[in-house]
Amino acid sequence: MKISIIGSGNVGGALAQKFIKAGHTVLIGAKFPLSEKSIKLASQIGEDRFTTIRSAVEQTEVIILATPAPYAIEIAQSLGDTSNKVVIDTMNIVMGRGPAGFSNTSEAILANTLTNDVVKCFNTTGFNNMLDPRYGEQAIDAFVAGDSTKGKAIAQQLAIDAGFENCYDVGGNDKFDLMEQFAFFWINLAMFQGQGREIGFKLLKR
Repeated sequence: MKISIIGSGNVGGALAQKFIKAGHTVLIGAKFPLSEKSIKLASQIGEDRFTTIRSAVEQTEVIILATPAPYAIEIAQSLGDTSNKVVIDTMNIVMGRGPAGFSNTSEAILANTLTNDVVKCFNTTGFNNMLDPRYGEQAIDAFVAGDSTKGKAIAQQLAIDAGFENCYDVGGNDKFDLMEQFAFFWINLAMFQGQGREIGFKLLKR
């Protein structure tokens, strides 16, 4: 796939590395001059992968948003023509810090882009688990929500390519809030309850 990642922080950087390793074409949409985080990521994946946000979107079919939640509207409006493109939202509103007027970032993106193929994925665990989703002999699971069948199929494939065991369909757009609550559950355990970042979720069946 041809993928643009908007955001070069921990999450965007982790996903970029995993998708490049899986053989996908990855561009990083960034502001210039490059931030300290962007420069660090460029040293790992190559400066030639960095371009402007609009240029990255124009050259790719899948857009992954991995910026701080308060900038969701601003970033969505900066993407340019997103017609027929899939947007995967990895962001979460934490402690009330998010786009004004929205209870989750995915709805804010839908309201400010030209595509309806918006799904939420890669938001329910830490970037460390994206870099290495394996725990012993098994891997943790990822989860995806959204009305877009096309978007969910792509997100599920990318999750498997990144090393997750499975990527489970949580439901439609009405589950965006639930996905963010699930993310905060991980954050609560990892940060506030002292469990640390090396924890992850797996769906067990019998």
